[in-house]
Amino acid sequence: MCGIVGYIGYREAYPIVIKGLKRLEYRGYDSAGVMVYDGTDLKLSKTKGKVSDLEEKSLKEITTGGTIGIGHTRWATHGVPNDVNSHPHVSNSGNLVIIHNGIIENYEPLKKELIKRGYVFHSDTDTEVLVNLIEEVQKKENLKLGKAVQVALNQVVGAYAICVFDKQKPDEIVAARLGSPLAIGVGKDEFFVASDASPFIEYTANAIYLEDEEMAIVRLNKPLKIRKIKDDSIVDPYIQELQMNLEQIEKGGYDHFMLKEIYEQPNVIKDTYRGRLHANEGIIQMAGVEDNLEKFLNADRILIVACGTSWHAGLVAEYIFEEFTRIPVEVEYASEFRYRNPIINPGDVVIPISQSGETADTLAAIKLAKEKGAFVFGVCNVVGSSISRETHAGAYTHAGPEIGVASTKAFTTQITVLTMIALRLAKAKGTLSNSDFHRYLQELEIIPEKVAEALLTNDVTKNIAAKFKDSPNCLYLGRGYNFPVALEGALKLKEISYIHAEGYPAAEMKHGPIALIDESMPVIVIAPKQGHYDKVVSNIQEIKSRSGKIIAVVTKGDTQVRELADYVVEIPDTSDALSPLLTTIPLQLLSYHIAVMRGCNVDQPRNLAKSVTVE
Repeated sequence: MCGIVGYIGYREAYPIVIKGLKRLEYRGYDSAGVMVYDGTDLKLSKTKGKVSDLEEKSLKEITTGGTIGIGHTRWATHGVPNDVNSHPHVSNSGNLVIIHNGIIENYEPLKKELIKRGYVFHSDTDTEVLVNLIEEVQKKENLKLGKAVQVALNQVVGAYAICVFDKQKPDEIVAARLGSPLAIGVGKDEFFVASDASPFIEYTANAIYLEDEEMAIVRLNKPLKIRKIKDDSIVDPYIQELQMNLEQIEKGGYDHFMLKEIYEQPNVIKDTYRGRLHANEGIIQMAGVEDNLEKFLNADRILIVACGTSWHAGLVAEYIFEEFTRIPVEVEYASEFRYRNPIINPGDVVIPISQSGETADTLAAIKLAKEKGAFVFGVCNVVGSSISRETHAGAYTHAGPEIGVASTKAFTTQITVLTMIALRLAKAKGTLSNSDFHRYLQELEIIPEKVAEALLTNDVTKNIAAKFKDSPNCLYLGRGYNFPVALEGALKLKEISYIHAEGYPAAEMKHGPIALIDESMPVIVIAPKQGHYDKVVSNIQEIKSRSGKIIAVVTKGDTQVRELADYVVEIPDTSDALSPLLTTIPLQLLSYHIAVMRGCNVDQPRNLAKSVTVE
């Protein structure tokens, strides 16, 4: 989960590194640090807090320029967030400097051995152990930096993306990855290294994504060298042209990235089905599905593995796949999947879902599924990400960069992709009538317009937020396709406002949660007229009889729920299966406004990071 940036070239490194860290701050923001080499000395500055705190401090501590620099923004794993535990870390000699994203699992025995050899440690981090291990290998075996890094990494267990600099070899940076993402930007007479491409997008459109167990030696005025860490074999670098642009990673006039991303949903849903959905011709064309259609059609079952918001999208997909295709579906937390010795058979299709494509638990689930002979079809948002490379096939969402830590547009674009897959399979299997198939295609095609209409509830949700911003608890209820939306709505509120919230199937309320309901408990009920409307109305009556405060998300024109609810938010009408794409919109807005009113950092909620690249 940390963000790393490195630069080597002809420009001044410090401003590039600082700006890059600001763009990567979604990956972690409890501490930050930067190192610049000015040709003579290492200039180092690091601090607890955000990159803005680092910038303020480093202006006093880094007074000279240099064209080589590395920086880090941290999400703490080993050691509390403080100045000492912040990266970069320096070896005992003062020559080596490292930044690290990941976890070294066997750092304790390595640390004990290094202490025996005279090394002194100042932090509680596993990273300081790694940099001193590299130094010990370098000294003991009289190796150059690149070889020493390679030998040391063959002794560690865990996950890493690292950049290492040696003051005695000041014309290169050594980078390596295992389990944590690392991109190298290739410019003219300059190189960039970063956790993703956002820090260097304005400088070059050419990027190399390191694969697991690869290391790169990035040198001034020399060709890039990439080798396998295990066997030292040479890798021919594959340069990709970036699909990202600078405008996508700026706020564009919005107060927060999260609000911008909520409002981007009409366009990104359209981008996600563009070229795939042809409603007038009655065609869904997805290359990854078409090339593997028989595997899907012959599937004994579909296993969906994901974490967090992506898991909620998977739950929506479970309803859609089973309804449309009649293939049994199971949805698993990726974080639990491989630890419970799951039953996976060669006839299974496994669909991992991840916004970043780098989620460590989901990647581990993919590897297990492949070992068991299942066909693995990935759904992710980031081109060139680990999941896109590890899976047999897949489909990208086209949400564009999602900077806000609390996911919004990723959720709706994941549902869009999964709905298209289900519809294509249903067409091939004949489990949907032609008329229903065409109707769903037409409805999905106009969903962006309806999402835009749902966004017009912003003022209503803002007024409701003002009423309930100080509530200590909140309950979300939904049925059928909208039960996962209730879970997602509760997660959003927890993530960014720190209000305790729970999502439940509405019918389960009376099996426990009803004990919590009183006049101070806001209850958000998702009650579109399609689906289990009458049953939800009964649940609302049960809440009302216990004096709960009811906030209802209803279909435009609804009268029955309006009479019962304290507050009503209207959304356009659509089919039950597609309703999650609309019902989630006011819940996102409600969470956003409550968080803003509570003075919370909406884009960077405490203790969270965007891409969970450690287990």
